[in-house]
Amino acid sequence: MRFNVWKVSTVVLAGALAAVVGGNFIGEATAEEKQPHMKAALKLLKEADEQLEKATADKGGHRVKAREHVKNAVDEVKKGIEFDSKN
Repeated sequence: MRFNVWKVSTVVLAGALAAVVGGNFIGEATAEEKQPHMKAALKLLKEADEQLEKATADKGGHRVKAREHVKNAVDEVKKGIEFDSKN
């Protein structure tokens, strides 16, 4: 088996190029996406409220209280995002 220096160097350089270009794209996406965990939590809270809304009403008032808690949580998450965006 012959060792071809040009093939090896091509593969190494292609890998290095992919790492540099890919790293830049990942870095840009991360810089643009602010507070991904807070936004994910907000999305999940909204989905939870939709599910609570669809649930049958007879839950001894607990479904209504749960929706109030979710609404309060949504408001707090929004305030947290707004606060961090100002700083």
